[in-house]
Amino acid sequence: MTPAPLTPRRLPSLDAVPHAIPYQGSKRQLAHAIVPLLPLDTARLIEPFAGSAAVSIAAAYLAIPKATVISDVNEPLMALWQRIITDPATLADDYESLWEAQLSDPRSYYEEIRSKFNATSEPHFLLYLLARCVKAAVRYNRQGEFNQGADNRRLGAKPATMRKRLQATAKALAGSTALARDYTAALEAADVEDVVYMDPPYEGVSNTRDHRYMAGLPRADFVTNLRSAIDRGVSFIISYDGSTGVKSYGRPLTETLDLMHLHLDAGKSSQATLNGNTAHTVESLYLSPALITRLGGAEQVIAHLRPVAAEPVLL
Repeated sequence: MTPAPLTPRRLPSLDAVPHAIPYQGSKRQLAHAIVPLLPLDTARLIEPFAGSAAVSIAAAYLAIPKATVISDVNEPLMALWQRIITDPATLADDYESLWEAQLSDPRSYYEEIRSKFNATSEPHFLLYLLARCVKAAVRYNRQGEFNQGADNRRLGAKPATMRKRLQATAKALAGSTALARDYTAALEAADVEDVVYMDPPYEGVSNTRDHRYMAGLPRADFVTNLRSAIDRGVSFIISYDGSTGVKSYGRPLTETLDLMHLHLDAGKSSQATLNGNTAHTVESLYLSPALITRLGGAEQVIAHLRPVAAEPVLL
């Protein structure tokens, strides 16, 4: 029987965390549960499968790791992150030019920029597409081309808003590293004082290609690489499977890895809300043995997540 999900406490200190790009599947809300699981002596937070890098931004904003390293096999995405970190002002200028140029015919202009991006992989084109595509959902065809359509009800974040987001995110991630690499390289580079946070594609962890991602991720290979990391004493956290209402996604990781499996109430599903329904999302988190030890054991892990009891009122 699956245990009742734990409702982690929200961290008021994360209320003002910036976010540069919209990205479906972002772990922005789950960061409230993940950040408390980072030991205070974390040297580096390493986040392959970067996406929106929500966890890295939240951790860096609170200055918990001494450094953050984000990576992904999606090279254009990582080129965008490199510009966000090192050149937010010029990137904001480029976005503003694109945003203003669309105003006469937003629908056709989006398709034009999508074609240009697929031909050139320019980061500012990707930023514009992310700001305007349907549900902030990145989609690729079999040739690896971005093929998600535009949400023609909106024009994307206004230039002034985007500029603030980019500059604030760059400030939070100052000194961070963005790399185009496979998750295996990230795991192999991790030292015992680091923590690796992985958010791999759910149903993409299979032998079939998933159009939501640049590449598939064979499950058997993933488990083998996790075992190697465990044997080397690597501390890691994985978001993997879960459910929304009665619908499940992803298969739980094998118990033979001896990972601590947490079920977290991630709140109301935004997708269900868009469809006119109400459903809660339950996210799975898996913690490696080395990380559990660093946090003081399984009971202390739960203590890190539970809401702090209110002080009694004295009459």
